[in-house]
This record gives sequence, structure tokens and C-alpha cells, in this order.
Amino acid sequence: MIRTVSIKENRDFSYLYRRGTFISSDCLILYFRKNRFQFNRLGITVSKKVRKAVVRNKVRRRIKEYYHKIEARLPASYDFVIVARNSAKDADFKKISSALSYLLRKAGLLN
Repeated sequence: MIRTVSIKENRDFSYLYRRGTFISSDCLILYFRKNRFQFNRLGITVSKKVRKAVVRNKVRRRIKEYYHKIEARLPASYDFVIVARNSAKDADFKKISSALSYLLRKAGLLN
């Protein structure tokens, strides 16, 4: 069973920015909202302010890796958009994973 699908449409990102709940930490911002599907959807955004494409992709890969480690513990039927702040470019995997788990716990979505 597929538990998570990527959000690729701009309208889905915009809808979540407008209607979703958000929580922020020092290097990440989490937008989330319940959806009508039986699976989660995930979108990751890393601004060009973070630096060059190599650094942005590295941050994106770290976020995805930690998300896939914990996705079985998340409830189904949610949309998530994770926005990496400029300080994420200097963060290692441990800092990104602790920030993401903090945000999900604060949202009440992770035990």
C-alpha cells in the first residue's frame, strides 16, 4: 500500500499555504491539513535563497529520508508541505530530523 504521494501541483501548495495550519522551527516550516484521500501527500519546498541546486537537493534529500523513516508512525489522510528555511543549508541530518520530529510532535501527529 502506498502511504505517501508527492504534491506536485502549484494549486495544492497554494491551497495548503492558505488553508493549512503551520508550525515553524529554526530551519523548517510545516504546513499540514487533513485531506479526503486514504493516503498522505508530501510536498517539499526549498527556496533559491538556500543557495545553489546542489545544496537545495541535499536539504531536500535529507528531509525525504527522515520522512520515509517515520511515515509508518504518521496518521493517514494528511497533506504535508515542508518548507526549508535559509538556515537549513548549514544543518546536518541530525538537526533536520530533530526539527521535523519536533514539528510533527507539536502538531500532535507523531507520538
